[in-house]
Amino acid sequence: MPEAREQVPLPPGLDLLWGRRERGKRGPRAGLSADAIVAAAIGIADAKGLEAVSMERVARKLGFTTMSLYRHVASKEELLQLMWNASALGAEDLVIEGDDWRSRLRTWAIIQRDMMDLHPWITQMPMAAPPVAPNSLHFVERGLATLDESGLDDTDKLRIIGLLSSYTLSEARMANDAARAAAAAQAAGDGPSGPPVPFESLLRELLDEQTYPRLYRIAWTPAAAAVSERDEFLWGIDRILDGVAALIERTSQGRSG
Repeated sequence: MPEAREQVPLPPGLDLLWGRRERGKRGPRAGLSADAIVAAAIGIADAKGLEAVSMERVARKLGFTTMSLYRHVASKEELLQLMWNASALGAEDLVIEGDDWRSRLRTWAIIQRDMMDLHPWITQMPMAAPPVAPNSLHFVERGLATLDESGLDDTDKLRIIGLLSSYTLSEARMANDAARAAAAAQAAGDGPSGPPVPFESLLRELLDEQTYPRLYRIAWTPAAAAVSERDEFLWGIDRILDGVAALIERTSQGRSG
């Protein structure tokens, strides 16, 4: 067991989430709490995006003054920390089923992507460091558990979880950015209604065969236009898992050699 040591000061928000700071007293009327503030902020972000979240707007939604919120949440930055943690609510009790490490880890990655699609504002969150809120770490713990029987060391397991998370966040952010851009253009009357134009359709419109022979061939392959964004995401997950399988095999051979 690690030796006892002095506690490291936690940034605002994390100190509240990890029980290092007392929660604010009740507001001037019953019903105001950090949990209520976070739920209202998430409702605003789900409907209008992260940029729409402000302490003033959250207060107005709850029927309180902006100053009353600061008795429970110290700042907008702290509110974002609490929202991030709340987005992974239930991770502690998550049960990931599957016949082997690969099926379980694939399911774990899909659950992460589904959560980002449910709350697209997650892809707009500042990401200066890996999330260390309690629920986020519970979700990481569930991911690590899928690799218990892989034979890999813990460092490699954590790297794999980080790689899958980075890929999932990147794909979700790209899809969300495209949807937001299309919605903004439509609202401004500058773009067509309906879903964004597929990448392959743009290539067909723009490319000539002589200048871009390989891209031209890909664009006019019938199968290319039939692949959905979801299918592309899963293809990438499967290729990452192929690499993990190769690493497991190589590690196993090294130990038996």
